[in-house]
Amino acid sequence: MASRGRRGGVPAHDDEQRREERAEQLAPAPHGPVLPPPPPVDYGVFMQGLVQAIQTQADTQAALQAQLEAQVA
Repeated sequence: MASRGRRGGVPAHDDEQRREERAEQLAPAPHGPVLPPPPPVDYGVFMQGLVQAIQTQADTQAALQAQLEAQVA
């Protein structure tokens, strides 16, 4: 079996088989269902929610601090 134009004298079939084995090692088959990509993120809405959460946390912390100071006094 002569292979023209190939270096190393490896038959095309063996080379193709090695390539497939390497691909299997690098990218294992996914387990379970393949999900569609997630929807795009609206970062404006995300930032509004983040700011609201931080403000709520600050308000809660201030209220707890005032409650603690009232108990101590």
